[in-house]
Amino acid sequence: MRTEDAATASPRATVTTDDLTLLEKAALLTGASVWQTHALPRHGVRALWLADGPHGVRKQVGSADHLGLNASEPATCFPTAATVANTWDVDLAERVGEALGTEAAAQGVDVLLGPGLNVKRSPLGGRSFEYFSEDPLLSGRLAAGYVRGIQAQGVAACPKHYAANSQELRRMVSDSVVDERTLREIYLSAFGIVVTEARPRSIMSAYNLVNGVYANEHPFLLTTVLRDEWGFDGAVVTDWGGSNDIVAGTAAGSSLEMPAAGLDSARQVVAAVRDGRLLGSDVDARAAEILRLVAEARDPGTAPTVDADAHHALARDVAARSAVLLKNDDAILPLAAGTRVAVVGDFARTPRYQGSGSSVVNPTRLESVLDVIGASGLEMTAFAPGFTRNGSPDPALRAQAVEAARDADVVLLFLGLDEIAESEGLDRSTLALHQAQVEVLDAVAAVNPRTVVVLSGGGVVETPWLGQARALVHGYLAGQAGASGLLDVLTGAVNPSGHLAETMPLALADTPTAGIFPATGRTAEYREGLFVGYRYYTSAGVPVAFPFGYGLSYTTFEHRDLVATPEKATVTVTNTGDRSGADVVQVYVARTSSGVHRPVRTLAGFARVELAPGESATVELPLGDAAFRHWDTATGAWQVEQGTWDVLAGHHVDDLPLRAAVELTGTVPPRTQDVTGPYRTGHVKDVTDADFAALLGRQVPAGDWSGPLGVNDPLSRLADARSPLARGAYRLLASRRDAAARKGTPDLNVLFLLNMPFRAIGKMTNGMVSAEMVDGILRIVNGHFLSGAGFTLRAYVRNVRANRRTARALRGDS
Repeated sequence: MRTEDAATASPRATVTTDDLTLLEKAALLTGASVWQTHALPRHGVRALWLADGPHGVRKQVGSADHLGLNASEPATCFPTAATVANTWDVDLAERVGEALGTEAAAQGVDVLLGPGLNVKRSPLGGRSFEYFSEDPLLSGRLAAGYVRGIQAQGVAACPKHYAANSQELRRMVSDSVVDERTLREIYLSAFGIVVTEARPRSIMSAYNLVNGVYANEHPFLLTTVLRDEWGFDGAVVTDWGGSNDIVAGTAAGSSLEMPAAGLDSARQVVAAVRDGRLLGSDVDARAAEILRLVAEARDPGTAPTVDADAHHALARDVAARSAVLLKNDDAILPLAAGTRVAVVGDFARTPRYQGSGSSVVNPTRLESVLDVIGASGLEMTAFAPGFTRNGSPDPALRAQAVEAARDADVVLLFLGLDEIAESEGLDRSTLALHQAQVEVLDAVAAVNPRTVVVLSGGGVVETPWLGQARALVHGYLAGQAGASGLLDVLTGAVNPSGHLAETMPLALADTPTAGIFPATGRTAEYREGLFVGYRYYTSAGVPVAFPFGYGLSYTTFEHRDLVATPEKATVTVTNTGDRSGADVVQVYVARTSSGVHRPVRTLAGFARVELAPGESATVELPLGDAAFRHWDTATGAWQVEQGTWDVLAGHHVDDLPLRAAVELTGTVPPRTQDVTGPYRTGHVKDVTDADFAALLGRQVPAGDWSGPLGVNDPLSRLADARSPLARGAYRLLASRRDAAARKGTPDLNVLFLLNMPFRAIGKMTNGMVSAEMVDGILRIVNGHFLSGAGFTLRAYVRNVRANRRTARALRGDS
């Protein structure tokens, strides 16, 4: 629909599907532009505006794209989800959500695409900075806070990406092969929490397949679980370009294909209904979901004005609360007023404050440490960049850093991951910092041992250099006010209270997926099963650098008096130090009697408590069946095993001094022969095909790429195409990708193209390319140039004529 039609249509739609033609209903199920749905002006149905928004609104009003390449309206860039997760503060998450919803409403955004809450299967995940945690309970509760806050402002939240979306490499064609118990307990649980607790009005389906079926056309995911079990009654929105077959998606429960696949998709829906391949009732149900989304949207022009200063202050507060103090030898921190500090590191001058890709926010303002250190009470004696951003060795910069460090009381050394390390469309290749940064640390610490390292990055890093740092603060990606927030922590204006929401391993080789992530073939095999993150390290006895839930403070806390029943646990926590501070009380459960395989302990509850010196508080954490249950494949239902369990409480997953036994009557007797081998012990790094097949309950599917290129093969397979023109196109794309990598900035367009399947050409071009034309392009790629070119040209003519007829029919023209 034209923009003027959308603008003048009634903001409140009272129309029902009975009032619409089949074509009009079909048009509602696909986007009209990159960011808008179709309007139906003669029915008073306005278009909805969707925009990215995991940690800040990204509304593009000019040249539009879905990768964050073109400019967007200024908005507050809050710390990313991986950062906020370290607060373990659901109320704070809701406050961030309120701010996001307020800014979205003020910009006329109806659906905010976020939060992201995929469980972090591997620390190499390129988009992990957008996700909360390796634990589904923590992820789900924090995401629920965001959703409540966003939707309180009249904007629909759209949690993403549902489900089992764990890698960026070939993300649009990768098949996540995962057993149902692991899928249920790890990868669906967080979404279940956010749906049942916060009632989001929309949810985004993932690009990938799950056990051979695209997530967006998966009846089990979209109907059986999402709607029937969890009671979701909102709209399912595809990821951008994530629709494979709109007819199959509509039947399975997908409501809206985005961005703008053109009217070819609407015609496919109409034809499928008329041919009997798609039920009209399914189209009615999906169209009704879009109409309800329109009806429940805020009236345009009714949003309050945004207080940009207040939101910047909130971003600063969140950044400070999110920072994790990992080491503080000799209590070198906090730094007293007047401390003479040398500031070293390029990140102090050019902050790394958000990740790359579709979540990129155009901040309302942006602080660097050099900008704001003058107001911190510290005296900066010198600044030296120390290293180049892309890690190239530079002895001259290192020498400058050494000279800057010599005479300072303390060196503040700002290290981190560069832009190419973490991006949508690209997984990390290492957990190590650039060696050039480590060499600067070594050199600086040699002349001034009072060196404090401050990390920037959206995830974990290896820390073999930890002995060279007197203190270590991980600030993650701290948003536009991160510099002030981190200085608040360094100076003690804010007592650090962040606790890791993911495990920091000693080395990449120690992670359970080190040998299989990211998967390079058609399938991504989740061979580790339930043993994700701390569930693996604690079960297999693998030492780590910093455990899940770990975080230091400038004060101390004591936990005591644990009392537990199957329904709840209570713990008393006391601030035993001389500063006010916040603690995160963590409660885990461990089965001590026999039963089905499971990790040795799992997070069952948590509470953030703020206390003055000497103050105590007793916190109550609900348990219930959710804390003890498992998905029982034999009965196809959630069950709780009869037996003895320990409820554990303490400071982090490896420090749980309080223990209370509880007896559960359960719903089933214990069953010990569900699996054998590695899944009984947690030693899952080298699972055999036979063991994985036993876990799956079926043969492991083949994962090789082979045969002629098809509609669901990635464009990266052009390298193997029969057509020399196609192979040349691949070499051109690969050279652009590699050139960008050398410069340290990802080429998001190229990464998207290489990862996307051929059928996405017809889903991302606003109707210019039809599905029939994609078939013609594939004929060319597979070596049949003349016949393919002729077929494509004829299909193009048919598509243009069909689009004109369909547009006239939608307008009601004769």
